[in-house]
Amino acid sequence: MTAYTELLQKVSLFHQVESDELDRIASLLTPKDVVKDAHIVTQDEPGDSLFIIAKGRVKVVIFGDNGREVILTILKAGEFFGEMALLDDLPRSANVIAAEDAQVLILKRDVFAEHITKSPKTALNVMAELSRRLRRADEIIGNLATLDVYGRVAHIMIDLAKKDGEEVEEGILIRERPTQQDIASMIGTSRETVSRVLSEFQKRGFVEMRGREILLSRKFAGEAAALAQAAGQG
Repeated sequence: MTAYTELLQKVSLFHQVESDELDRIASLLTPKDVVKDAHIVTQDEPGDSLFIIAKGRVKVVIFGDNGREVILTILKAGEFFGEMALLDDLPRSANVIAAEDAQVLILKRDVFAEHITKSPKTALNVMAELSRRLRRADEIIGNLATLDVYGRVAHIMIDLAKKDGEEVEEGILIRERPTQQDIASMIGTSRETVSRVLSEFQKRGFVEMRGREILLSRKFAGEAAALAQAAGQG
């Protein structure tokens, strides 16, 4: 078993795939190191590869007509992107940019297609992941339409807690929170507004900023939601 095989075992796409097949796929992966802010995938370019994140974080981004960056999601080690272009043979639907120095593993279309024919489980995993991402997109659109900025920031914090949070005595610790600019780009507002909202949350004891870490108090979810509702009515 190689280090890449161990990583593949943690990737939802290959859940319950036989170890010998994972070894075969691992042997065909091509590693690529990318520096912070480098484009790994560019919107509208042809897509012939799936990417698995081995180290670091990347952000999935589209740009508005005025050049404003809109972050659709941030992915970390053990997650993947680029599967849509392999399935529908259409150009890339978004840009993927390294949020920090990172390493990705490249799996070519022909290898992936051959694997799919051998592993119905992976095909089901792909459908399940696409469904999750579609639900997530619907949720984001709904939040942008119905929540004020307090609610949107609170929702991002709660999502991070569910995905990357670590239970500690004081609450839930997020060790690698997005920057305030990244949060702003995810919820369609300015960095200054995000800073103001987080300061308000901190005053009320919802969060504690610790450099790149942020601690969410145990009362955060309920009281932050109430604050968001009150702000929307005010």
